[in-house]
Amino acid sequence: MLKPIIMALTLLAPGLTATAAAADTAPTVRDWAPCPNDKIGMECADLQVPVDWRKPDGREITLKLGRLKATGTSEGSILVAYGGPGGPGIAITQSSASGWWTDLRKRMDIVTWDTRGYGQQFGGLSTGLQCNWTRIPIPGLPQDDADFGRLSDTNRGYAEACRLKDPELFANMSSADHARDMEAIRKALGDDKLNYYGASYAGFYGQTYARLFPDRIRTMVLDGTWSHSSDDWTRELEEMAKSNEQFMQRFFTWCATNDCKDVPGLWRSVITRADRTPIPAKAANVAYKSRDLQSFALGRARQGATAWPELAAAIRKAAKGDASGFVPTRGVRYPDQATGVTECTDWPRFASRKEAAATTKRLLRIAPNAGAANTLASATLGCIGWPVSVSNPPAPLPKSLPPMLGAGAWGESDAVARVLSQVPGSATVYHDGPGHTLYGNNKCARDHANRYFTDRTLPPTRTNC
Repeated sequence: MLKPIIMALTLLAPGLTATAAAADTAPTVRDWAPCPNDKIGMECADLQVPVDWRKPDGREITLKLGRLKATGTSEGSILVAYGGPGGPGIAITQSSASGWWTDLRKRMDIVTWDTRGYGQQFGGLSTGLQCNWTRIPIPGLPQDDADFGRLSDTNRGYAEACRLKDPELFANMSSADHARDMEAIRKALGDDKLNYYGASYAGFYGQTYARLFPDRIRTMVLDGTWSHSSDDWTRELEEMAKSNEQFMQRFFTWCATNDCKDVPGLWRSVITRADRTPIPAKAANVAYKSRDLQSFALGRARQGATAWPELAAAIRKAAKGDASGFVPTRGVRYPDQATGVTECTDWPRFASRKEAAATTKRLLRIAPNAGAANTLASATLGCIGWPVSVSNPPAPLPKSLPPMLGAGAWGESDAVARVLSQVPGSATVYHDGPGHTLYGNNKCARDHANRYFTDRTLPPTRTNC
C-alpha cells in the first residue's frame, strides 16, 4: 500500500562505486529448476547478494528468482515486481498473475523475485527477517510534546522487536537496496539493459533504480504508483490530499442524483463532531475520531459507485451517533498498516509535534473532507522514533533516462504522470475509474505496455484506456 514526507539527502551511499563493481561481476544464473509446488511451468533459481551493498565482500543473503520462459524465441527478459512492499513475486505469479503475461511471453521471458527480508511469513522464498509481522493501528496526531515522545517510544518498541533478530538486514531494506538487487538480477541474467514492470510500491523500486542506474534502463513501466521523485515534498503531500478530496467529491456528485443530497452536509458535521468527541461504533465497542472516519470513507470512495450506497448509509448512521457502518469487515477495528520496515527508510518522518501539526493543518485546508487521512503524512507517523534512519528519501530523476511508460486509475495516473514529466518523451495511460494498477485488468493498458516492452513504441503522451 502507498502511504508517506521529505528532505534532500544524497541517494548514493558511501561505497556505491564498489557496489557497482560487485554488480558487474554478479554470477550468471544457470541452475534453473522447477519452482516448489510448481503448476504453471515456472523455473526457480537462487542468487546470492550482499546483505549490505556498501560491503560487497561481506555477508550474503539469498534471493529466490522465478522465470516463465518465452513461448517463442526469447528477445530478453522483463523483470516484474508486484509491490507490497514484500509481495512475493513467485507466489503471486503462480497463483493469479501468470495469465497476465501470455502475450508478452511470445517474445520475452518473465522474471520475478521474492524481495529481501520478506520471507516465509509473506509467502516469500528469499532470506527473510524472522519477525512477528503484525498490522498496527495508524497513530493519531500527537496532541503535545509528551504525546509525541510516547509515540516515538511505541514505534521504536515495534521496530526493535524485529530489528534485534537481524540488525544488519533490518537496516538494509529500503527501495534502494531492492533496486541494487534488481541490478544484480539483471547482470546475473546476462541482459545488457533492464526491462522492468513495477506495480504499486514496486514503482518506488523502479524510480530508485532510475536514479542509481540511469544508463542501464531499456524500458520501464510504473503502474499504479505514486511519486518518489519529487524535489518538493510539500507539494507532493498536497497533491495526495487533493487526490483524496477528489474521491470524496466524486462520491458527493453521485449523491446529488442518487437520493443522498443530504450526505455532504452530514459528512462535514460528522467529522467536525468527531474532532471534538470520538463517535462510538456500538457494534464493535470502539469510538472513531475524524481521521479514522476519513480513512475508512476514502477506502470506500475509491471503490466507485458499487460502494457508494453503503458509504452514504454509514454517514447517515454516524450523524445519528453510531459509527458502526464504518467498522471494517476484515477483522480490524481501526485504520491500520503493516510495520514499515521498508517504508520507514524510504520516506522522511516528522521531527517534531509542531511540524506534524502544521502539515496536518495545511492539508486540512486543501482537503476539508479528506484531511491528511490516507496520505504519507499520516502513514509516516508510525515511523517517528524508528531506530534506522531514512536512507532513501525521494529525489528528482536524472535527465539522461530513456522514455518510460506510466499507468494508473483515479489519482494514480496523475501521480505517475508527475514522475514521468521529468523524463522527456514518456507517456502515461489513464483510466477514468476506480482501481489499483491497470496491467492485470485493463487490456487496453496491457497492450500499450506490451508494445512498449517489445518494440519500445509508446502511445501518445496522455492516453485514455
